[in-house]
Amino acid sequence: MPMIENSLLILLLWAVLGYLIGSVPFGVLVARVMGLGNLRDIGSGNIGATNVLRTGSKAAAAATLVLDAAKGAMVLLLARKVAGEDAAQIAALAAMVGHCYPVWLKFSGGKGVATFLGILLALAWPVGISACIIWLIGAAATRMSSMAGLLSAAASSILVVVMGYGMGYFLCVLLTIIVFWRHRANITRIRAGTEPKIGQK
Repeated sequence: MPMIENSLLILLLWAVLGYLIGSVPFGVLVARVMGLGNLRDIGSGNIGATNVLRTGSKAAAAATLVLDAAKGAMVLLLARKVAGEDAAQIAALAAMVGHCYPVWLKFSGGKGVATFLGILLALAWPVGISACIIWLIGAAATRMSSMAGLLSAAASSILVVVMGYGMGYFLCVLLTIIVFWRHRANITRIRAGTEPKIGQK
């Protein structure tokens, strides 16, 4: 029993750490540091790279994209090295939740696509690269970041199985559910034909 309790405590600690790291709102911080104003008052008010791009700064958007992806990847890799695969996947899931529902912003965060892709790259890089390629193809074909993210997320659970990384299947399913949930309004606009295109303010 003590061993089981200790294991659960370790997993809980990694979940908390993952959530706190995932909660860091890099989009807001980058916009502030680069003098772009309060990101919550710009465009959709979202903290992700797509909304940062609406400030007109491609550099800020790129920095946000990289940092949001990096925090998801870092959490998983760190937990995997220190505490093993179970802790890594729990910490990664918590980081995704943290990004989407950050305590620092009254639990109103981003859509999670960049963090999701970062997690996939750290979970299994062939899966992550494939998901990124799907995002790029989706973005080029539709000019909609949201559609690209949804396509990439939907494909992730298939990719981990087909490419031999079944240990990440349930994590991918849960991440996909979060991505789709956070894109509810986007899905409605896509169906209505009113979803903004990439770079559109």
